[in-house]
Amino acid sequence: MAAYTTIDDPSAYFKVQLYTGNGSTQAITFDDTDTNMQPDFVWLKNRNSSGHDHFLFNSVDGVQKFLSSNDTGALSSADSSYLTAFGSDGFTLGSSDGMNENSITFVSWNWKESATAGFDMVGYTGTGSSADVSHSLSAVPEIIFTKRKEDTQDWFVFTTGTGATDALFLNKTDAEDTSQSNAYDALPTSSVINYGNDNACNGSSETYTAFLWRSVQGYSKMGTYVGNGSTNGTYVHCGFRPAWVMCKVTSGTTNDWTILDNKRDPFNPCEARLYANTAGNESDADRADFLANGFKHRGDGNDMNGSGHTYFYMAFAESPFVNSNGVPNNAR
Repeated sequence: MAAYTTIDDPSAYFKVQLYTGNGSTQAITFDDTDTNMQPDFVWLKNRNSSGHDHFLFNSVDGVQKFLSSNDTGALSSADSSYLTAFGSDGFTLGSSDGMNENSITFVSWNWKESATAGFDMVGYTGTGSSADVSHSLSAVPEIIFTKRKEDTQDWFVFTTGTGATDALFLNKTDAEDTSQSNAYDALPTSSVINYGNDNACNGSSETYTAFLWRSVQGYSKMGTYVGNGSTNGTYVHCGFRPAWVMCKVTSGTTNDWTILDNKRDPFNPCEARLYANTAGNESDADRADFLANGFKHRGDGNDMNGSGHTYFYMAFAESPFVNSNGVPNNAR
């Protein structure tokens, strides 16, 4: 009988890390006791001081340069006050207030690029006409974030729940846009992304970075659910106890990209929310419980559980429901 999961230790590929800024150079070491992980994608956010962007660093574009999920801006110029290194078990920061202001608390979400863990990043140059861009997932991606780097442009988000002619935008509250017929020529395959000729994804001579994920049993899950508008809310089955969940409504209303994690809320309910599309500080609002095998909403708001609305979600594990030896995890 095949093992339930191939990833017994999710922290080898994804980690949530809290830290406090010091206003100077600072090396952040991941504080869990599991496998060391050198990140390839580090997403940072100030928690308690509004007006600070999200800062997304990745190994394709290199250190000292960032994109921001909450705006349309181009890739930043290199600056030694930003993130300066991806370490063997963490990362190193310069003195920028945005990511290391003295005495301010921050959260970081960190991924390792790995086909085993269903995550790939691709840098490419657009052609202005139909183009197949190769990736290394060895499986069909279920979500793709695409960002043009040299000019202002929305973050274009493809999901298998929306389809080839539809899109969400990471920097916007908008529901699903069903008019994006030029973005993709076809659905992505296990080896290529089939971009069309839209400037958001494939403008002539423009440069882009694409972030791709697929679900891996016991470690990650992407999909959709329908909210019930009740404080005894919708249960979403993941196959693991979540460490991180992001939800976005796709139908019927406009709402934020809501992010919960297990470090800002180490006990249920999880209610410390940040929004990928805003520079706002952390707030407590509609809540959810992280369970042994998924998450259950405990609020009735439209951000995560509006009655009859469809939501896209992506989630990453703290612990698989059952490890490769058949040992189950515990609820929080």
